[in-house]
Amino acid sequence: MMNDWITTISVTITSTVFDILPIAVVLIFFQLVVLREPIANLKRMIIGASYILLGLSLFLVGLERALFPLGKEMARQLTAPEFIERAGGDTDIFWLKYYWVYIFAFCIGFATTLAEPSLIAVALKAKEVSGGAIGAWGLRIAVALGVAISLAVGTFRIVTGTPLYVYMVIGYVIVILQTMRAPRMIVPLAYDSGGVTTSTVTVPLVAALGLGLASTIPGRSPLLDGFGLIALASLFPMITVMGYAQISEWMAKREQSSEEDET
Repeated sequence: MMNDWITTISVTITSTVFDILPIAVVLIFFQLVVLREPIANLKRMIIGASYILLGLSLFLVGLERALFPLGKEMARQLTAPEFIERAGGDTDIFWLKYYWVYIFAFCIGFATTLAEPSLIAVALKAKEVSGGAIGAWGLRIAVALGVAISLAVGTFRIVTGTPLYVYMVIGYVIVILQTMRAPRMIVPLAYDSGGVTTSTVTVPLVAALGLGLASTIPGRSPLLDGFGLIALASLFPMITVMGYAQISEWMAKREQSSEEDET
């Protein structure tokens, strides 16, 4: 068992070295050839790069050994015929029998997004740059709700087998309409918020969940139906973040109007 782990980690480290080598070559080339400056704090950079290499390798091993199997196993258990019969009740509506799948997808999407390091970084920077006008927690919750809704809708799409483009077209029409009406300062942040959700914590579980569902639900293809959840997870946060800003603006105007009426 220990030898298996050592072999897996060694192979992953070797693969990671080759993956990050082009980045290192580009940085060194521009530093030494284009800028013609020595590399500052070379020892610290080597130590930091070693930490990055080790961290990425262990993270990839963790994905393969834990997160991917976890997502697939949860999808398998939630769609098992015996569980569906026990939890689905007497309904004859096919998609309604999988309501626990939608609930799980919503909860796991919300929880993983709140823990997403890239979103935390963007939220803190947004609060700093805006002088506190944009709350870090408010932004994180708005994005997390967007991802949660997107995964619930995405799992419904997999269960029903409806085309992905229908959801994408409708979603982007809503985004365009919101862009015209939302406060200007929130629009770029909302668009970036859609991208930061598809990162280290969210993507592995989302991908595993989608592939697991498509593999276990009768009549679904992992290739055709299993992918697409990540696309939805990038779309819906734009809607919820702009919606959050629009609601906040409306409440502020209403409060201001009430104060003026009192005076």
